[in-house]
Amino acid sequence: MAKTVVMPQMGYDMDAGTLLRWLKNVGDPVARGEAIAEIETDKVNIEIEAFEGGVLRKTLITEGQTVPVGEPIAIIGGADEVIPEVETAAP
Repeated sequence: MAKTVVMPQMGYDMDAGTLLRWLKNVGDPVARGEAIAEIETDKVNIEIEAFEGGVLRKTLITEGQTVPVGEPIAIIGGADEVIPEVETAAP
């Protein structure tokens, strides 16, 4: 089943994060715990890890884009799985 990756909250007062770069490309296999992206907050740069294994099926934001905590940023699923439509913030 496809899983949505969201912008994590890295601190109590964090309300948004900026995607610095994708570490995986769409179609790449992803292992649980593997870094898929690097984000920037007002205090730190950190890598986001996948909570599920599978294939990076879709990226929902672009490098340099800032989105609120909890906003969907990517979808990880099976190679042949149908991916649901996900509402995202405008770039």
